Amino acid sequence: MQNTETKICQNCRQNFTIEAEDFDFYEKIKVPPPTFCPDCRLQRRLLWRNERTLYRRKCNAPGHTEDMISYIAPEKPYTVYDQRFWWSDDWNPLAYGKEYDFSKPFFAQFKELLVRTPHASLSSAYASMVNSDYSNWAGDLKNCYLVTDADFVQDSGYSSSIFQSRDCYDCNTVSDSELCYENVNCRKDYRVVYSVDSHECTDVSFSKYCRGSSHCFGCFGLGKKSYYIFNQPYSKEDYFKKVDELMDDWSRERIQAVRKRAEDHFMNYPNRAFHGLHNTNVSGDYIYNSKNVYRGFLVTDVENSKYVALIHSPGTRDCFDYTDWGDNAQLVYESIACGLGVSNIKFSNLVVLNSKDAQYSYFSYGCSNIFGCSDLRKKEYCILNKQYTRGEYESLIPKIIRHMDEMPYTDKKGRVYRYGEFFPPELSLFAYNESMAKEIFPLGKKETEEKGFVWRDDDLRDYKITMPVSAIPPSISKTDDSITKEIIACAHDGNCAHNCTKAFRVIAQEIQFYRKMGLPVPEICPNCRHYERLRWRNPMKLWQRNCDCGGAESKNGVYKNVAKHEHGGNECPIAFETSYNPKGPEIVYCVPCFTVETE
Repeated sequence: MQNTETKICQNCRQNFTIEAEDFDFYEKIKVPPPTFCPDCRLQRRLLWRNERTLYRRKCNAPGHTEDMISYIAPEKPYTVYDQRFWWSDDWNPLAYGKEYDFSKPFFAQFKELLVRTPHASLSSAYASMVNSDYSNWAGDLKNCYLVTDADFVQDSGYSSSIFQSRDCYDCNTVSDSELCYENVNCRKDYRVVYSVDSHECTDVSFSKYCRGSSHCFGCFGLGKKSYYIFNQPYSKEDYFKKVDELMDDWSRERIQAVRKRAEDHFMNYPNRAFHGLHNTNVSGDYIYNSKNVYRGFLVTDVENSKYVALIHSPGTRDCFDYTDWGDNAQLVYESIACGLGVSNIKFSNLVVLNSKDAQYSYFSYGCSNIFGCSDLRKKEYCILNKQYTRGEYESLIPKIIRHMDEMPYTDKKGRVYRYGEFFPPELSLFAYNESMAKEIFPLGKKETEEKGFVWRDDDLRDYKITMPVSAIPPSISKTDDSITKEIIACAHDGNCAHNCTKAFRVIAQEIQFYRKMGLPVPEICPNCRHYERLRWRNPMKLWQRNCDCGGAESKNGVYKNVAKHEHGGNECPIAFETSYNPKGPEIVYCVPCFTVETE
């Protein structure tokens, strides 16, 4: 077994550690150790994932001239087919293949392949999408609008990372829920709005860390409680009377005031150091039903894996540096959005559907033994989209790997890419601010370009605003269905870092949802709402800190403990890793201290 080794990341120049067990994994799948640190590796992968930035562009399929919705910007030099044509048998991806050229770096050849090979307009399971044309990175949707990173969702809109849910709008990281609005990290909820980290709740509003509760308003940390307002109990009759008094027709002004009051209220209570349930030997945050996971974020049903994120389908095991999807995936390394029965996938993006033994490939389905391929379906023994016999393929791959080491690709910032590194950022189909990298690693234009990433300036929008912010009705009871014909000004007017569109529309389905829930039309555009929600989800970063429990109260004296702790009246001695920054204002308790306080 090789010993632990400290290296300097060739991107950020910071030290990072490769543990002994990491070397065991690299040896198992026959790859060299990385030269980028874990954060830079994640950032580089996320540059290949554009969920939410959509455009209109012409379909490039033969005989097609119509506009289509695409996540590839219209000025990009790629051939893009609408999904119906891309999935058809009317074209042959092998027609774009070329023989490997040992006079050029591999990544230069792969870049050329990406330019000449047709791409699908969106990344979604086209056959399972019903009336959901504006949704991306999704499957099995029905009547959904601007829903991304989603599966099995119906009658919903403006939501990301949402699964097995219906009638949900403006939600992030939500599953098995119905009639929910503006929620983050919630599961198995019904009629829950403006809430965070709530599970198995019904009719809960403006609350955080509630579990199995109903009819709670502005509450924190309640388990199996009913008829509470700001953590104070009420009779059933008084509860509804008080809520009516507080909300006044659920006008936007009252909602904003109550949300601010609830946020202030939350600061009086300790937060749980770790978001997750039913785990064994895990580190990271937002982890569920997992075992032996190190530095995992937003993962469910994962085993024996490290540096994994956004894995939301069962059966994932033995993976390193793997971002997004899962669903019976194993031995996946330095890849993103590869899933559904895949095995032994390395340095790839969107290689799915029982694909096996794939390296450096993009958007390929049901393939095996492919290297450096793009947009293939049900093929095997291909290199750069050229077909080989099994013997030819197995003879050529070791030579290409040696060539990648002997003639590496160097990007414009001097970063060197040999065999073992994921695709260079400058090969991505997307600019930094189009991709999910901007959400997880926020950068402005200047810093983005200084780091050698591409920034795309917003298109000039000449919207003819028909409804200024001042004219947006204050409540749904005062809103007419004719608002669906208006072009509404976003209150941010582009003065934010949220990819603001400055204007937006309200669709008919959305209005019916607001009427059903008694909620007003929003005053900021979907992009701004999305980024505003992200502040409720902790970063994919860990800090060492000590428990803030001081014995009888929190160390800052704000929260008075209500239960007896094992450490008695002394300060809690437990230290832990957490995604709560020690410089932040939150009170953070270790899991045992938080649990006894909220049981």
